[in-house]
Amino acid sequence: MGTKTVSSFQSERLLSLDLFRGLTMFLLVAEGTGLWSVLVREPVAGTFLEPFFRQFHHHSWNGLHFWDLVQPFFMFIVGVAMPFSYEKRLKQGASKSQITKHIVQRSVILLALGVGLHCVYSRKLVWELWNVLSQLSVTILIAYFLMRYKWTTQVAVSIALLLLTEVLYRTFPLEGYNQPFVKDHNFGSWMDMVLMGKINNGGGWVTINCIPTAAHTIWGVVAGQMLRSGKTSKAKLKLLTLLGGVFLLSGYLLDWTAVTPIIKRISTSSFVLASGGWALLFLAFSYWLVDIRKLNSWIFPFVVVGMNPIFIYMFFNTVGHQWFNGFVAIFTQGVLNWFSTPEFVVNLFTSLSILTLEWGLCYYLYKKKIFFRI
Repeated sequence: MGTKTVSSFQSERLLSLDLFRGLTMFLLVAEGTGLWSVLVREPVAGTFLEPFFRQFHHHSWNGLHFWDLVQPFFMFIVGVAMPFSYEKRLKQGASKSQITKHIVQRSVILLALGVGLHCVYSRKLVWELWNVLSQLSVTILIAYFLMRYKWTTQVAVSIALLLLTEVLYRTFPLEGYNQPFVKDHNFGSWMDMVLMGKINNGGGWVTINCIPTAAHTIWGVVAGQMLRSGKTSKAKLKLLTLLGGVFLLSGYLLDWTAVTPIIKRISTSSFVLASGGWALLFLAFSYWLVDIRKLNSWIFPFVVVGMNPIFIYMFFNTVGHQWFNGFVAIFTQGVLNWFSTPEFVVNLFTSLSILTLEWGLCYYLYKKKIFFRI
């Protein structure tokens, strides 16, 4: 896509949001190809490059890798888009009650898709609520019903949700689940037993994360409303940067002072603040670069992927995981093995081939103006 095509978006789209969403989805698609796993094996393992590529894997518990930011980014981006989508629907003639009905229906569909993905992973019917779609089905409802209030009220409610989580984890009295920051022995794990009759053994993920991480979607809404406001670009950038900096510093201070450790898998308040701060700062940088400086001729490859986020997420987690990845590997591995190609090169080429083909699918849908919405 050349500059002319990119410019055609400018009157109706926030290009910085398109970039942010597209880059996030591009990274997720790359994960679905196995690329990040390939890049931490031999011969990369043990070299100076391994710590860098380890950043594309979740931290095991207390700490923060870059990859721990991807889900917060996703949930934040949904929030940023909500005020734009809301105003667009109003202009198209939808009533507020119709929009509310649509949001509720969307939440139900997201929950169904989230549960369905776990069934695909397990290859059987299961009731599991740990993935981002299930979490998002709750956070968008909370953020939507707060949209009508001033941004200060929205932020105050988000902080209250973090405080509520802190209290629940720190004061829960049941033996075996009364260790707030110990994997599988905290309030979140107990809630999983109540909701699903099981815990996420080994992973430590908990369903109740949807309560504290609602802050990510709420802050996204606040950022979206700010960007839609009549403030100058300079004022918008300053507010985004200031709010992001405050959240980021607060999150890391809670961890550094040992008040609340940064743990993504149970979405501690320090994690939510730190990751939310990074989301706001990345949006601010993207806004400065793309919408203020107008350096946007290079963003097309990411925009294409971001135009169908739910579709491509579902695709690489179902068709890709179950069939497409293996189908492509038949040919890439078959041909390269004829030439006694090293295993690392074969696997790397296979992942990159899958990524290229999945990007091509997104490009085809974009050119045909096929956009899946829920």
